[in-house]
Parts: sequence; C-alpha cells; structure tokens
Amino acid sequence: MLSCSSSRPFASSADSRRNVCVYDCRPGNKTATKKWMETAGVDYKGFLHVLTKTFPDCSNKSFVLATTDRTILDSDKFMELEDGSTLYMLQQGNQALPVVTEEQIQFVPHYDTLICGGMYEYYASEGQTALSYTLAELIDNALSATAKNTGKRIIEIRMLFDESQGKPAIIVLDNGCGMTSKKLNKWAVYRLSKFNAEGSSNGESSNEERYVRPDPVPRSLNSDISYFGVGGKQAVFYIGESARMISKSVTSPDVHELVLSKEDFERKVKNKEDVYSGTIINRKPGDFSRVPKEEEHFLRSLIAEETGKESFTAVVITEVKPEHITLLKQDFQVWTRQLAHTYHYYIHGVNGNDLRSSSTKSHDPKIDIEITLQEKITKCPRVLNLREVDNDMQTLYINAAADTFEFKALTQPDGGIVEGVLRYHPYLYDRETYPEDPDAPYAPIEDDDVDEETGLLQPIKKKPIFECFWNGRLIPYTTVAELDWCARPSKGAKVPVECYNRISGVLFTDDRFQVTTNKLTFMELELKLRNKETIFSCSVNGQRGQRGNIQRDFTQWLQNCHEKWDKQVKFLNYKETITRTDVPTKKMQHPWAIFSSIEWDSREYRIGQFVKSQKTQPIIYGTVVRFLLHGNYDGDVFATGGLVEVCLEPKALYNKTKIMPISKLDKNATHKAIKANIESDLAKLPQKLKVDWPEGKPWPQNATRPAGTQFGPLQVEILNGNQESLSRMPLVGTVIKLIVELKVVRHRPDGDEEVASCVAQYAASWRYWFKKIANLVKLGKYTLRLNTMISETNETVFGDRQLPFFTLRFTIKEGSAEKFDLGTVSSTLHVGVPFDIPLKIKDAYGHSTAPPPDVKPVLKCSGLELTYEKVQSSKDVFIIQNVKARGKVQNYQQSKTYDLKVILPGLKEDTKSFQINLLPGNPHSIHVTPEDAPITVENGNTVQFDVAIHDEAGNITAHHKLIARCQIPGLQTIYIDCSRTGVGQHVTKPIKVKIVGGEPQTLKVQFDVPNHLSIASVTRELRVEPSSRVCRMEVCCHNCHNNDILVLKNNERIEWQAGGTLENLFYRLYDEGNRKVDITPAIASKIKVNWTSDGNVKDLSEGELPDVHVPTQVQEERFYQVSYQDQSISVSFSIVPHPNEPSRLKATLSQNTARLGEPMSGNIILDLVDQYENVTKTLTSTCVNCITVEAEGLNKSALVLTWQESSCSVLVTGVCFQSGTLGPREMSFTFRSYVDQVMVKVTAGVPAQLKLVSGPTQPLQVLNNHSIPTPFLVQLCDKWGNPSRDQRVVVHLKSSQQALKVAANVTSQPMNAEGKASFIVTSVCGPKGYYQLAFEGSLNSKPLHGPLVNLTVMPDPNKPVSLSVTYDTNAVLPAGGVFPVFSVTVVSEEGSPVTVFNKAAADMRLWKGVHSRRPREEGKLMKCNEPMENEEKHCIHFRNKDIPEQLGKHTIQFSLIDREKELQSNLIIIDVVANDPVQLRPDVQPATPVVSYSTEVANRTLVDGLTLTIVDQYGNPAGQNLNGKVLVSIESSNGGYNSSLPLFEGRTRSRQFVLLDGKAHISKLTIMENSPGENGSIYILHFEPVLQMASMSLASFELPFHFYNDSKNQQRMSELSKKKDELKHIINVHQDFFNSRNEYKDLLTTKYNSACTTEATQREELNRMNLNIPQTVSTQAIDGLITEKRNEAERISRLPRRQCSIRDPFQGQQDVLGKVGHLALVVEDDAAWVISWHISRSMDCVITMTTAAAQMIYRNTGGRQQVMALDSVYVSGGRRPLPHIRNGRALFDPPGNPVFARDRLIFPNHQESCDIVFRNLLGDTILMDDLDSANHYRRTLVQNHTSCPTILTRQGDRIGANAIWGGSQNRAPSPQGLNMFAAPIPQQYFSLQEQIGLLMRYRSALQNRESTKLKCEQVLAEEDTLIVKKREMEEKMAELKEVEEQLASTSVRALKRVSMDAAGPSGLSKRPRSTSK
Repeated sequence: MLSCSSSRPFASSADSRRNVCVYDCRPGNKTATKKWMETAGVDYKGFLHVLTKTFPDCSNKSFVLATTDRTILDSDKFMELEDGSTLYMLQQGNQALPVVTEEQIQFVPHYDTLICGGMYEYYASEGQTALSYTLAELIDNALSATAKNTGKRIIEIRMLFDESQGKPAIIVLDNGCGMTSKKLNKWAVYRLSKFNAEGSSNGESSNEERYVRPDPVPRSLNSDISYFGVGGKQAVFYIGESARMISKSVTSPDVHELVLSKEDFERKVKNKEDVYSGTIINRKPGDFSRVPKEEEHFLRSLIAEETGKESFTAVVITEVKPEHITLLKQDFQVWTRQLAHTYHYYIHGVNGNDLRSSSTKSHDPKIDIEITLQEKITKCPRVLNLREVDNDMQTLYINAAADTFEFKALTQPDGGIVEGVLRYHPYLYDRETYPEDPDAPYAPIEDDDVDEETGLLQPIKKKPIFECFWNGRLIPYTTVAELDWCARPSKGAKVPVECYNRISGVLFTDDRFQVTTNKLTFMELELKLRNKETIFSCSVNGQRGQRGNIQRDFTQWLQNCHEKWDKQVKFLNYKETITRTDVPTKKMQHPWAIFSSIEWDSREYRIGQFVKSQKTQPIIYGTVVRFLLHGNYDGDVFATGGLVEVCLEPKALYNKTKIMPISKLDKNATHKAIKANIESDLAKLPQKLKVDWPEGKPWPQNATRPAGTQFGPLQVEILNGNQESLSRMPLVGTVIKLIVELKVVRHRPDGDEEVASCVAQYAASWRYWFKKIANLVKLGKYTLRLNTMISETNETVFGDRQLPFFTLRFTIKEGSAEKFDLGTVSSTLHVGVPFDIPLKIKDAYGHSTAPPPDVKPVLKCSGLELTYEKVQSSKDVFIIQNVKARGKVQNYQQSKTYDLKVILPGLKEDTKSFQINLLPGNPHSIHVTPEDAPITVENGNTVQFDVAIHDEAGNITAHHKLIARCQIPGLQTIYIDCSRTGVGQHVTKPIKVKIVGGEPQTLKVQFDVPNHLSIASVTRELRVEPSSRVCRMEVCCHNCHNNDILVLKNNERIEWQAGGTLENLFYRLYDEGNRKVDITPAIASKIKVNWTSDGNVKDLSEGELPDVHVPTQVQEERFYQVSYQDQSISVSFSIVPHPNEPSRLKATLSQNTARLGEPMSGNIILDLVDQYENVTKTLTSTCVNCITVEAEGLNKSALVLTWQESSCSVLVTGVCFQSGTLGPREMSFTFRSYVDQVMVKVTAGVPAQLKLVSGPTQPLQVLNNHSIPTPFLVQLCDKWGNPSRDQRVVVHLKSSQQALKVAANVTSQPMNAEGKASFIVTSVCGPKGYYQLAFEGSLNSKPLHGPLVNLTVMPDPNKPVSLSVTYDTNAVLPAGGVFPVFSVTVVSEEGSPVTVFNKAAADMRLWKGVHSRRPREEGKLMKCNEPMENEEKHCIHFRNKDIPEQLGKHTIQFSLIDREKELQSNLIIIDVVANDPVQLRPDVQPATPVVSYSTEVANRTLVDGLTLTIVDQYGNPAGQNLNGKVLVSIESSNGGYNSSLPLFEGRTRSRQFVLLDGKAHISKLTIMENSPGENGSIYILHFEPVLQMASMSLASFELPFHFYNDSKNQQRMSELSKKKDELKHIINVHQDFFNSRNEYKDLLTTKYNSACTTEATQREELNRMNLNIPQTVSTQAIDGLITEKRNEAERISRLPRRQCSIRDPFQGQQDVLGKVGHLALVVEDDAAWVISWHISRSMDCVITMTTAAAQMIYRNTGGRQQVMALDSVYVSGGRRPLPHIRNGRALFDPPGNPVFARDRLIFPNHQESCDIVFRNLLGDTILMDDLDSANHYRRTLVQNHTSCPTILTRQGDRIGANAIWGGSQNRAPSPQGLNMFAAPIPQQYFSLQEQIGLLMRYRSALQNRESTKLKCEQVLAEEDTLIVKKREMEEKMAELKEVEEQLASTSVRALKRVSMDAAGPSGLSKRPRSTSK
C-alpha cells in the first residue's frame, strides 16, 4: 500500500510502516516541496510510479533520487531505507540545494548505555579542574577527523567571550574529513562507538564505515582516539548547555547542521515528545539564511568562512557556564599547558619537544592546535599555538634528561605492546634537575632548600615514574609508580637510593589496553605490566631487542648515568665517625662521618683552607675545620651535599666556629681576597699595653727592694695595631668590654703565691688605674703581670689569640734583727742529760736575719739547777749548747713541768720562755724485793721477785735494752725486761729439788744487769721444804674366796676366759714423804681408767675401781690403765682371752664365685666355734664321715672332704655346678647337730660366642667416606648364652671384601669389665655396593664366631670429587678482550652438583703455552664473581676476566681447595687471536735515517729492507686476509706546507708498495740526486696503509729523518743520530725498569692497603658472628679455630639422627633420582611419622626422569618394582594458598597451625623434580596439630563453601578429602618398623660451615696481607742497590743532552749557510755538488 501526505503520518508500528520524506529540490523549485510517502510492501519501481503521480511535473523530466548523503538510490538501496528516511529529488547527483531542507533523525542511545553504564562516566577531577580534559575530548574528535589529511592538520579552539558579538561561545574547528548527515546522526547517538557503528539503526552500511585498526606506528601516534561515542556529548554539555554541530564531508557538497540543547530536551519532555529525535539542517556552504539576525553575530561569520572549504567540522558550544568562563580567562596558561602536555607527542613528534636540538625536526607531525581567547572586540585577542608551549611537563622532562633508557613490553595473551622511555635527571653540583610541575601545590626546591641539620639537599619527593599515553594522548589520572625491575631495591643497591628518585618515564600503549570512556584512567594497564608473563626487553632505535635481563640492563644504565652525569660533592679522606650533641634532633645526632677534604664543582677544599660564605647574614670568612656527612661511611663517597665546620677568622676576633651547609660556600671567592679581609680585621684587635708611673720612681726590670717598700701607682692603656686606644673588642653587633687585671705573684719552690690581684675598669679620664701596693713584705722573687681580659668571661685569650699583657720582675730581701724565735727544743728532758737551745734571729716582718755580735744569753728556771757550756752563731741561728738540768722528779710516767726563760740582751723583744718536762736520768743502781733472809718455799712451788732500776737521784728510770738477769741453781737463767718502765717482776718455775730423807734444801739467787756493768749485782737466799702432793699409786685385787689381796704389778699380763669379768679391784695413793694420802672426792675425780668412761665417783672416793669385761675374741689382747691425772701417775696391765665350749659348725669360703661347668678354684674349710665364733679345735679325723654337703646343681661325685690335723678342721674341695641359672646359690653343710649355710655366686662359663646387642637400624646404608654414628655393641656369651665378662677375649672388626675400607676408633680390642666391646665406625670407603661387616673373637688362639652386619655403600652427594667447567667454546678470544663467562660446577661422588662449599677458595689460573701440568708459581691468578640473578647459584662464575694480550696457545685450569684438598679441573687449551687491527708498525724499529743529496746511493738511502706489519693495539699481527697498498710520502716535521720537500728517486713525491696479508716489504727507498730540501732539516717519512676494505682505517707509521747537503755533515750527523738512538734506547731501558719498579711498588702498596682493608672487613664480619678475632692474630691461631669448627661440625654430622631404612640400589643410575623415601628430609619427628605413613605405599617407588629409565627398571625387576617417570607427570603451575585464604585475605583464624604437608619436606638434591614428585603424591594435603583442630578447620571451610583436601595431624590421625576419619586405616601405626623420611643435618652444622668458610677467607686475606707486606719490605730493602743504576741513567741522560746540543748546533749552522746562499725566484737553495777527492 502506497500513500503520501505533506506531514509525517503517525507510525503505529515500526514493523508494518516505512515512511520516507521526499524533497523536490530540482532547480526552479524555490519552496522545495516536501511529501511523506508510505513505502511498506512497495518495491523501487512501484515507488517511482507513485512518485511521478505525487510530483506530476517529473513524469517527463529526468531526475535522480538521492539520500541526504547524496547516495543515488537504486533497487537495493531503496530496500535498505528505514522508516523516517529523507530523500532528495535532484536533477543530478552533485546539484546544490536551492533551499534549506530538514531531516528528521533518531538518536536513541545504543544498548551499550546499559551494558557499559557502570564504567567511569563522570569526570573525577582529583582536586583539579577537568575543563582542559573536556576540551581534550573535542580535540580527540578533531585529531581523528584530520588523521587522513595529506597536508597541514589544523585544529582551532576559539573562545568568544565578547557579549557584543553574541552569547559567550566556544568553537572547536578542524579541517578534517567532515561528517555526512548519517555520520552526524550516528554522532548524536550516545555510546555508539566506532566498533558498533556498523550495526546502527541508520539503515546504511558500507565498507568505508567499518572500523579498521590502524597499522602500528611509533608511540602509537595513530590519531585513533575518537572512540566510545561518549566523550564529545559529555564534553559539550559539561562546558555549556547548547551545542551546534556544523560539518561538511569531502564526498558531499552540502553542509549538515545539528543543534542539541538542554532547553530543547526539557521542552520535549514537558510536551511528552520523543526526546531522542531531532532535525539535521542540510544547506549549501555559507548559507546563514536560517540564522536570525538578532542571534549570535559570530555564527554568521563562522558560516561565512565555509565557502571554499573542501571539508570541515565545527562544534559551537553556547550558553557556556560562567564558572568555566572565569576559569578559562584567569587560568589561560594553566589549561593550555595541560593541553600541550596531553597532546605533546602529536604536536612535537615521537621524540618530543627537545629544545636542546638546534636542527629542524623533519619528523615533526604537521599538526597545529591553535587557541584564541577573545574577551572584548577592543582588546587584542590572546592567540597561542600549543607548539609554542615550552613548560609542559613532557617538555620539562625531555630537556632536563641527561640520558634515556627505552624498552618494550609484550603482554600476554592479548599480545599488547607497550613502549616505554625512562629519563635520568642528574644531580648537578648543588641542585637536583628533576623538573617540578609548575602547577604543583608545593614550591620547587631552590638552592637554599637544604637541610640545615645534614647539609643535604632536600630529597626529591617520591613521585610515580611513568606517565601513561594511550594512542599518543595523555591519560592524565593514571600513573605507574614503578615496575618491579626498576623499583628501588630493599638492599644491595649498586647506586645511591636517591638515584631511583631521579627517574621519569613515559609509557605508550595502543587501544589493546582499555581506558575509561572519559579517557582519564586506564582500567588494567598496571596489572598487565605486573603480570609475570609480561615480557620486557630493551629497545634499540625503536626496535625491540633480544629478550634479556631487563633488570640487569636497567641497573647498568642507571649506574652508568649516576657515574657519568651526577655531579655530586665527593667527600675525601675519611677520618672518623662521631656523635654530635649540638644537633637538637636526637635521631640526627649519630652517626656523622668526618672528612678532611671535598671535591666540588672541579675544585678541592681541604682542612685549613680559607673560605667565604654566601647567602648568610653576615658573610663569614674563615678556615675549614672539617667536613661532616650524616651516615655510616668508611671511605670516599659522593653525596648531594653535607656540612662544613668553619672557624671564623680572625679567631681572636670571633673565637667561634660555625657549621653550615656546603652549598653556602662562595665558590668565586679567591684566597687573596679572603686573606686581605682577615688581615684587615686583625689590625683592629688589641696589640700591646702602655704602662705609666704617675708618681715617678719607676721600678726597673729585676729590681731589689727591702721588705715593706711600697709599689705604684700605675696607669695602663690598651692599644691596637693602629696605635689606637681601645676599651672594647671591635666586633659588629656585639659589645665585649675589655678590662685589665693586675697580679703580683711571689715565686716559691713549692709553687707561686698570689700576693695581690685586682681588676681595673676603663675610665675615659685616667684609662686603667691601679693604686699603691704596700704589702710586699715577704722575701723572694716577684712578678707583676698586667693582663688584658674579656669583661664577661675573664678570659685572656680570644679566638686562640693571646690578648696583650705586661710583665715586671723584681726581688724583696730581709731587714735588720729586732727579735728572735726559739728553735726546736725537746719538751721532755732527762735529769743530768745535756741539751741545746737554738734561737732564730728575725727582722720586724719575721724574716730570718743575722744575729747582733757579742750577745750573751741568760737562762732562768724555778726549782732546777741550769748550766750551759758555750754558745754558737751561724747566719740567722744562735745556739746555746750543752745545757743541763738537775732535780727530783716523780717517776718515768709522771714528769714535772717547768718554765724556762731565755734572755738576749739588746733586742727590742729580748725574752722568750718555754716549758720543759723533766724525766728521770740514766740507770745507776738495781733494787730487788722481797728482802727476807732467807726466803722459804715448798718443793714444787714458785717464787716471785720484784726488780727496779734507779738513776743517780734515786728516781726509777727506764732505758733502752735495760734487762735484769736472775740466776737460780738448777733452773734456767731468767731475764727481766725493765726497758719500758724501769721495773720488772719475775715468778720462777716450780722449784723441784731432790728431797733426801725429808730434809729442806738451800739455794742462792743472784740479780744483775749485763748491759750496764756499772750497776752492782744483788744476791738473795732461798730455802726449799718437802712437798705433800701424791707421788705414787698401787692397784690391788681382792679375792673373795680366800680373802687375799693381790697387788698388780705395772705392765703385768693376765690370762682370762673370753667374755668373762675381772672384779673387786681397788687402788691406794702415797706423797713425797711416803705418807698415805687420804682419798678425797677432788682426788677421786682425777682418777681415770681406760676401759670405761662412766666410773662411779663415790666408788672411786672409797678406793674401788670398775670391773673389767674380758673381750669375746681370743685373738684380742687388750691393754688396761689406771692413772692419777694431776701428777701423771699410773699403773697398767694386759688381759689375754681364751675360747669357750663349741656351739655351732662354721664353713669358711676362700672364694665365693664359681664358673658354670668348672670346679670352684677356692677351698671351703669347716670348723667348730663357740658362741663368740672362736675356733675351738675340737674336731677329730673321724668326723669326716659324718659331714654331708647339699646345693642346687651340685656335682656331689666330685666332692672331696679332707681332715687337717694342724688346724683341727675339714677341707672341702671339688665343688662344681653343672646346670641352673646364674647368680647366688645356697650350700648347706651338716655335722651331727651342727648345721651351716653359705652363698656361692655362680657366673658364666667359658666364652663360646659373640652376640650383637645394639647397633644402627638394619638394613644399613652409609654414604661413601662417611661414618656410622651409632656404635656397634658386641656381647661375649658362654655356650648356654649367658653373658660372659672374660676380658681375655679380643674382638676384631673386619670387612667381607677388600674393596671396602673400614676405619674405626679401634679395629680390635679386648672385652671390657662387662664382657662387651663397642666399635664406632669412623669411615666407610668403597665403591657403591653391598658388603658385610664381620665381628670375630679369639680366646687363647681359639676363634669365636660373631655376628655379620649387612651394609650398603652409597655415593656421597655432598663430597666434591671433580670440577666441571662450561663456557662458550665457540667464542672468539681476541687479545686484550674479555673471556666469556666460565661456570664451574663442583661435582659430587654421585654426579650431582655440590651446593655447600667455600666459593672464596676457588680460583682460575691462566698461563702461556700448553703444559700437561701447571707450572709452579707461574700464571695469572683470578678470583670468582658473585652470581647474577639469572645465573645458577650453585655454580662458581668467573666473569669479565681479561684475555691475555699475547697471541697463541694458553692454558686455563680451575681449582678449589676443599678441606685442605685441592680439586683441579681438566686443562682448557685456548687459542688467543689478534684483536682488531689499529695501526701499521715495523717489525724492527729502524734507526733514524740521515741522508744527503749526494750521488752515492748509500748516502741517499732512507730505508733498506723494512717490513711493515698491521698490528692490533697490543702489537700482535692482525692483518691476516687484509690486502691493499702502502703509500709512502715525505712531510714537513712541523706539519705545515713546505715547498722544498725532498723527492723520491724518479722525482716523485710518493711511492706505493704492495700490502699482502697485512705485511708490506720495502726493499729500498731512496731520495733522488740533487733532491730539494733544507739543509739540516728534519722530515717525516709517512707510511699510510690503504686497504681494499674502504670502511676500515688504520693509523699510519711515521719515521723522521735528517736531510743535509754534504756528505761530511751527513756522516757526522749520522754518527750523532746513531749515538743518540743508542743512548735513547739505553735510557728507555732504564726508565722502563724504574717505571716498572715504581709501578710494581705502587701496585704492592695498593695491594697491601687493599689486603689490610679486606682483612679488617672480614675480621669485622667474623666479629659480627661472635667470632671475636683480635687485631693481631697468627694464621696458626686461625688454623686452630678452623680445626675446632671442623671438629665440631664433624661431631654434629656424626650425631645419631633419623635414617630412612629403605634400600635403594637404583640411586645413581642414569636418569634415576632414587626411591621416594630418600628424596626428602623432614625435621620434625611427628611430621616425618605421619607423612611417611600417609604415602607409605609409595615410599619405595623409584622416581626416574624419563619413561625409558622407568621401563628399564621395570624389566630388570620383573615388574616387582613400582616406578614413576616425571616426563609423564603433570602438576599445575603456581602455588595456591591454603584453602582458608582467599584473595590474599584469611576467611577465618584457624587453630592448629595448618600448613601444606609438602612444605615440611626438605629436598637436598633435584629440588624442582622433587617438588613435582611430592606435589603429585601429596597434592594439597594439609598438616595440623591435632584432630579437634582439623575437624574444626574442615567444618569452617565447608561453611564458607570451600572444598577441603586431606588433613593429617601430628598425633597420627587422618581426615580424608571425602571427610572420612577414624578407624585403624586412618590412624598411623607406631613409628617402630615404619619406613620414615630421614632427618636433615642440624642447622648448626651449616652455620659452622659458614663460619669455616668465613675463617678460610679470613685466613687467605691474612696470608695475603702478610705476604704482600713482606714483598713491600723486600722492595724497600732493595732501594739502596738501585743507586748505581740511577747514577748510570743520569750519566746517559747527560750524554744524550750533549749529543742533542751538538745535533742542534750543527743544524743551525747548516741552516745559516743555506740562508746565505739562497737565491732565485723559486726560493730553492742553490747547493754545490759534492765532488769526491
């Protein structure tokens, strides 16, 4: 159905209707009739038929139908029309529109509005204004539109804020491709991106509109940045409220115009119209007829500009928000800079805006982005091209960079490529060059922004490194702080950490990396870059290089940048590290390193150097005290700054130091200017004191005056260097007053005494005044000193400078005599003993002086008689001699005091008195009491005598050694000491004389004083009476039967029945007169008996003694005694017991042990004894038949009973036990009614066998050359199996095969006391295999069989046996180059690499030639390097080692010293080839030629037989395969042009010779006859190689020669030249020798310093490990410590630990790892137990690397051995966390310490392969502490919807992954008998190994230091022997100088002659020909 109307009909259904609008735009139709036509169900022909009816005048005229895009309609295009399409009826396709038409459009948002609605739709300003980025959205569209422009790309932003021209507007205009109406329609659709525009609802689709990703271009500058279909709409409505889109495409002559406004949207909503519908205005260019005149004038102007434009697009934004207008005006520079930053690389090209390059950039893009801001029409508009902005951040970064590092990143799996550039901004002298953002809120760092505490420049604030660009434009809100490989390392950085803050960078990406729709933020760029699968590589010339170690390359680049570009302060000559208490911040007080000099900006500053400050108040002049740098340093170091301590000069003026930043030093100040300023200040300081005596009579120096003379007064004035008077220090801003101090000092031997001291203040009238001094009365030398002082501090020194002072020295002497003083007189005197009285004569002040002449003293004392003999005077002393005093005194202790007066007539004070104490005088007589005659005493008693000594006056006196003697006959002489008191008392010893008949005796006692013979002796008579004391005793026994009394004799022997009692004993006492003494209780108490201690005193008082009990044993004879203790009187006797009647039978055993099966060696004796065990000897010979013997297992048939008559006893022999257990047995003996039992211990029988009672777990596996830590304990047994203790048996330990060498602590030993022998096997050595250890014994040459122990010997994986070397064998080794990296692997016995060894003990030795063995002490020794990140850590790497400079074969060998055993690698023969050719050189250096223009060829010959060779820089022939020619020419020696150069033979200026294989032979080269040249000149013979390879250039060879015009001169000069060459050669040899020696000495010094530093460093490292090594230590001490550590490590390695008991015969085979049980170690016993049980079925499984190896084991074992091949096992990569951890966070806090069971395993070898094995066997099995924790863990995981793997507990339980637990199958059995993983060696072992390694390195360093020191001493010792060589060289140099002078003088003379003969216009010399004579 086809219908038509003038207005669009209502569409009821989009599926049933299709309305199109047709405009009749043919020429002549001024109204452009519009008709709506329904075309549903109508084809194109039907439509044309209806169309001719609707427009009748078209039936007979030709016309075309076209869309608004001018697409000509046909059948196919007609069917594609959609509802609402607009068509033109035109006369032809390119006809201009006669009138303006309208087109209805729909711009319903695309469905991506919902899908992508959550993306970051709103502008996040991040604290900034987003206005510049909204403008950037419009620029993006313009860049995309102009992408295909062939000419200039112009983008204009016009800010029209002149309201006289209309409302404020912003216009974005470009000259791009423009848009058709359909594209304009699509632009209006929200979120219709370039990717889904093809499926839009506009009904058109063409290949041109399909999105095609642009080809990759550098920096992704593809202009493909109009992307999402969002930004333009958002931008215009963010800026204003109305937008007009005006566009014309290349393909259309029409201009399309679309207006969108907020007002229109609101109106449509209000009227309930379709919001997303509008009208596109189609018009011809320049047609502004539809623009009302009252609207914006600028719009008319804009439309008028359309004429003539092929294509364009203009975005006109009106109703701009006021806040945006204000911002755009005020911050014009800010947002234009942001835009220039955003499009930096579009504007300036791939290399950016490098202002340092002066050349024109041909690669810059032709893009102009111009911004115009028009405020008022009267005001000039602001116009800016973004290319002119030179302060955007990228420009600042590029121009501040010193170097760049380019790289590329390839992300996986999308294949995205990221280009990156890192730029380094160095530190320059005193500032950072890292550019700061001009718009940043913080201020940039200035020169003065230094830390006042540290002096360092404030560190750069850490900023993100990378700015990110997407398709060439900036994504402003995304920065990448750093990448892993360029991040600052936590430790071990090769450059200072601040270098990492000096890096800026850029990342360039394409659209494979998503950004948010507003292009402010990347979505996942950083995540992709940090992905481990991302590949980074360095980029060279924009091309991605080979994949390498990006971190290594970056670190090397950064290190090079730091070393090349950073210009820091270099601190030199480290002194010490101190703590500064002057710093207020505590953490900054320590540590501070002190340096003595710095190097800064090519200048060096040292301690003591004059410096001047800048930018300080005031300016400081001074000298450097020290340089300070915060931090720990021990050598030279670079830093960004520091502090300098300056002593202000002059010190005397300022007296202080100041610490300031180094940057404050004035680098332009000169030493002369600073010194002049300091000297000027010095002249202002005080210089001297001027002293005046106002009253006259000045004292001269060294004057002498009497005591009491007055001194002064004084007037003092202070003068400076300018003779000006001062009263204060001349300081600016500070008032320091000066005072003058006066001090008078008296000099004494014990120290100076200050006599007077005062201070004078300054007064204008009298200056400094001091009054008179009147107290100079003491004698001696004096010094007056006037000191200038600081008023406030009283200091005499200011700034280390002494202030001016004045000194006067004088002497004070004594006056005349006026008084006297008594000298020292003893206050205690003795009667009649003479004494002296000294007197000291003094003047008025008490000074000693001479006494007056002829003076006679007078002595007076009341009560005493005083006399003296004479007087004596000397100087100031007057002595009265031999004075005596006599009189009566009390005694020697109570002296009497007297007053004694001395009078000297004639003195003012003539009398002195003093007190004396008078004591008795010298001894004169002896007095003894009592004086009775005679004196009576009883015999045995003592006598007392009193003795006194008197002086001549009868006074008791005492004296030194005053001893009286007393002599009594019969007694020892007694001495009585009276020295102290003069009296004495003596009590004699008891007088004991023999009394005869009871009569008394008489004795004579004499007293005298032996030391004083003048004292008469005294005698006394003594009478001795008899004594009444007890002196004798009797002991008696009363017999009651006959009433007799028996008196016991002393020492009498009495026999008595054993066990009986001796009764009725009593005693009697007698005195000295045989009188019986009555026994009193006192006497009885002193009676003692020795047989009892509790005697009854009452019985003893009556004379009775206690009864005596006789002993029970007959062998005991006992001694008895009765004594009277007071007088030592006693009586003694002895009692001998005898036996009683028999009471029992007694069996006595001589031995109580018996060996099983053998007769008892000892005998048994039977006796009858009484009740006290005394043998009665009553047995008879007939009793033998009546005795029976019984015992268990006793062989009675062997018993023998024998009668012994001598002892009346029975002997039992033949006792033998045949059976029963070991231990005690009872034997019973019976005789009649007498019975006795004894115990016999039965022991083991004869040794018959050996048994192994303990040892290591079987089967036994031992590593080769290792020990068996568990000892073998062997027990000796008899044939019944009972343990035997027979120590005669010797046990031997032997091996079953000779191939096995067994070492033990002992190989044979006897049994110990328990019958056991212990063997500790210290080493087992032999090939891998199975063996037996045999224990054999021998007893008396009879063998005893012992046990056999099965043993498996395994190769030791930790024992190094060889060195394997790998390197690039195909590498070419040029002389002087660098070797490829040598990687040395230490191979163990089993063939695996050894990881634990001392790498410092490895070295590489290189020597010349090919030798089968390394020459001794030859070759170059090189040490290894630390492994790099990508290198194997277990290998030893030798990197960057220099190749020898000589060609030929060389030999390399690597060695490693391990435990004093040296391992050597195979010899490596290398061939060193020549390096790159660099020059042409003769094989033999020719002598300097001397030629003349003579006719003789010999005189004209320059070269004869010279061979030139192309060599490298080391002189090696390097011209193989190089061919060409050698050009020979002659040049002037001064390098200038010379027209008279000599010519070669044939009048040629050059010659050429063939160069073949790098050699050219010149047979002869001569100059022509009569050749030009200047006589005596030196010319250069120039040999230039010209190669066929034009690209290669080599250095030429030059040979100077002398030219002369006569043969004589030539001959003489030739001889001199020859001599000169010889002398030069000799001197060069000497100089080479001395230079080599000096270099050698310097090298030794450097090596010694380095060795000392290395030794100190390693000693500090040892001290940090608590191995305290003193500074002086010997290598022997280190060896001892190493041995101690090794022994300790060996002991630890031998400690018993858990072993795996599984036999593994397959380990060591090719591609076989071994059985599972041997692949891992477990530390914890409980973990090893439960894990071993969990995989117990797989513990003996053999693991192989390949399936082929597994199949071979399977076949060889007949399928009995289970195997696993790793090449058929797959485990997923990565390590997942525990199941309770999700996204890096724990879901809950689990109890029981869950860990993966596989993490408890330690893999000693093949870590990666073993990890695969156990990840396959254990999976994610978890190990926990207990079952309750495991159940809780599993339950919580399930509640969090997480699966749980199998859980094992340390208690032996298992919860399966299927949640089953409990039962025996889920409970681990006992560890006994279970195959378990072995335990590793304790960690202490590895710590000891590390210490051993450090000690060995320290020992090596110590040896190196000592050996280097010895060599240095040897070199110094040889210095004296070099004097002769030095003298010889000096003589040769003097001779050479003389020869050179001769040569020079000869040349000069020749030249003079030439100048005199010169003629002709050519200037050539006319030389006469030489004629031969």
